[in-house]
Amino acid sequence: MADSSLKFGTSGLRGLAAELQGQAARRYTAAFLRHAGAGSGRVFLGQDFRDSSPAIARDCAAAIAAAGLEPVDCGTIPTPALALHAMAAGCAAIMVTGSHIPADRNGLKFYLPSGEISKADEAGVVAALRDDEVPDLRGSVANEAEAAAERYFARFADLLPAGALTGWRIGVFEHSTVARDLLVRILVHFGADVVGLDRRDGFVAVDTEAFGDAIFAPMAGWVTQHKLDAIVSADGDGDRPLLMDRNGDFVRGDVLGLLAAQSLGADSVVTPVTSNSAIERTGFFRNVVRTRVGSPYVVEAMAGASGAVVGFEANGGTFVGEGVRVGGQALPPLATRDAVLPILCVLGLAAQQGKAVDELVASLPLQYALADRLQNVPSERSADFLDRLREDEDYARRLFAPHGIASLSDIDGLQFRTASGDMVHFRASGNAPELRCYVEGSTPAIARELLAWGMNVAAKEVS
Repeated sequence: MADSSLKFGTSGLRGLAAELQGQAARRYTAAFLRHAGAGSGRVFLGQDFRDSSPAIARDCAAAIAAAGLEPVDCGTIPTPALALHAMAAGCAAIMVTGSHIPADRNGLKFYLPSGEISKADEAGVVAALRDDEVPDLRGSVANEAEAAAERYFARFADLLPAGALTGWRIGVFEHSTVARDLLVRILVHFGADVVGLDRRDGFVAVDTEAFGDAIFAPMAGWVTQHKLDAIVSADGDGDRPLLMDRNGDFVRGDVLGLLAAQSLGADSVVTPVTSNSAIERTGFFRNVVRTRVGSPYVVEAMAGASGAVVGFEANGGTFVGEGVRVGGQALPPLATRDAVLPILCVLGLAAQQGKAVDELVASLPLQYALADRLQNVPSERSADFLDRLREDEDYARRLFAPHGIASLSDIDGLQFRTASGDMVHFRASGNAPELRCYVEGSTPAIARELLAWGMNVAAKEVS
């Protein structure tokens, strides 16, 4: 196929929206249905607010109808809400979203009746692709948008005690995330005084890990202006959380995931190698499993973990495995990224302990962690840089001469521990033409210096 930009990344198929729309979306949908063996029944569809998403969703619906199945529209809804609703019905689902990547791109996230597809499933979908035209069948589409939203709300309705957030004043950075209305509703349900902030009609890409992006610049001012205890938000499709504390400081996603896992009483935690090394140091968890970056790797490893299992990624998206109980009741598994769950868990934990969010974070044995990325870096340039760092020891030593190299891990990308015990991790994004740099330092100043150094080195080497 000539769909050159389309490929599976860390979570779902991604590429230029112009290349996905039309036959490509129909062919990938048809291939997914063939791979899934969906011979009859319904397939649920959701979408984000991108301009290209409605047309691509219609293409998916056409392919579903062409396969003899019934498309069900769940509207503009968080990805985890779509997955929850489809799994409850024992059906497959497709989310049309590019998540946090630029607005000219889009993608598809596929769900089997059992949940998020694996890397093996991704390969199966690619193997099932055909070049034949998929007819543009346009019939009536059932609508279950309200039912799907209500099911998602009900999942959280008893997660915290009634009135748990009474006295908290929380801003919701609404921008163009499909989670915005549900976030407001859920926070109000637990007694919070909620202030809606910067709602957008047009789509804006929000990367919840790139705190230096201009889109976040007004947030600290909003905290002061509205006298907020916190600001919360999510990415475009509502599966990556964002939290700013009362001081205008962002809480990293892996810290949100760590605190969420503590709140949920996890025995086993599954998280990628990019998450903060404090997870092991806390002693909160019986078992910590490290994986490559990408939700399919986390989901796969969760299946082999024991006890109450919680997974999370460095972006904070949190997965619920088997054995998790809240207030004496089982919390049904939902092994796909969720943004609302960690936000509620962290706010609830802070309220329970009578602490502000920053005080809760300060109690953890964290190294100071920062991350940034170089945009518009072709994947081949990132690969050349990482390959040379991996294979040419003299080159790596010269590059790291200011800091030294104590150890190297190549679970995903290249993670260097420096002579002083700090960390620099270079990794190519699986979703976009970007080279990411993650650092941990023993002090905030060291972390900032390491990130500036790492970004400068990477920029020179891939230019």
